[in-house]
Amino acid sequence: MVAPPRLDVVVLGLSLSSSWGNGHATTYRSLLRAFAERGHRVSFLEREVPWYRTHRDLAHAGYCDLRLYPDVLALEAYREPVHVADAVIVGSYVPDGVEVARWVQATARGAKVFYDIDTPVTLAKLARNDHEYLSPAVIPGFDLYLSFTGGPTLEHLVRHYGARTAKALYCSVDADRYRPGTAEPSYDFGYLGTYSEDRQPTLERLLIEPARRLPDRRFIVAGPLYPDTIVWPDNVERVDHVAPADHPAFYGSCRFTLNVTRADMIKAGYSPSVRLFEAAACATPIISDDWDGLESFLARGEEILIATGADDVVRLLTTVPEAERRRIGSAARAKVLAAHTARHRARELERHLLDVRHEVPVRMVPA
Repeated sequence: MVAPPRLDVVVLGLSLSSSWGNGHATTYRSLLRAFAERGHRVSFLEREVPWYRTHRDLAHAGYCDLRLYPDVLALEAYREPVHVADAVIVGSYVPDGVEVARWVQATARGAKVFYDIDTPVTLAKLARNDHEYLSPAVIPGFDLYLSFTGGPTLEHLVRHYGARTAKALYCSVDADRYRPGTAEPSYDFGYLGTYSEDRQPTLERLLIEPARRLPDRRFIVAGPLYPDTIVWPDNVERVDHVAPADHPAFYGSCRFTLNVTRADMIKAGYSPSVRLFEAAACATPIISDDWDGLESFLARGEEILIATGADDVVRLLTTVPEAERRRIGSAARAKVLAAHTARHRARELERHLLDVRHEVPVRMVPA
């Protein structure tokens, strides 16, 4: 078998250096580490912003060259590496993203790629003419649109917004770091996620209300930005932030964990979250809201449990036998290890980039 050519890739993403308040850093870290393991060269350009500067949990990445820049004008210092790269990837939610996209499209001679880690949110923004980080005008200027959402959304990107090619590149998990622990769980039910206004009603319905009904059970919610106005039951422990290195221990501390999907992602379907795969890799059984396409990733009732309201959660927490709980967690872990690790995604990314190389000149990195 002939080894694939080595690629020189530049990524301009929201954050690699800080996982505080965002899921992008976890995604980029695992994906780019696995991509570099395949022999490719990666540089990551990150906008320096105050809220990540004060919550930085990665100073140096051994698998890529991480550089911080203060504003769009400062990107001129990286004109040459961007110009000669085999592929340049611009991520969603990059500050001044439209301006960054235009600069990349005018500068790069290799494949120009948009990586949307927030596709349903992006499309909802575009529908209301909110061009915070992407506009319809720049979409056709990318050779490839990679999306965290699959299904019908991919065809919509092509037909409605003129994307040249749209492919799914779902989130994934670093299987070397996310694995079951050995300690017994200390919480009955836990949730790990940054506060989001549109997720909060589901959190209220599927965790806070069950906690009120089960005062003798222990619950935990971890994540930043929750407002002080939320009234937490006494049996719900709050943790402001859990660093990625501690995520496996968090999942291992819970008998079950909650997956909450944002409204835009439920509407689009086919939008698994990073936390979904992380929890599954740790063999922690997941109780989730429901959405189209879920069965493409985990089988309902066999590898993941579905709840529509507090009654469902109370029933699951109080009636699922321990042996069944462990079986569900193990089944989910097996599925994720077979199809949804960072190494799987790195191979997919490599294939997608090589597929578009016939459309643009690609310079291979010397061995």
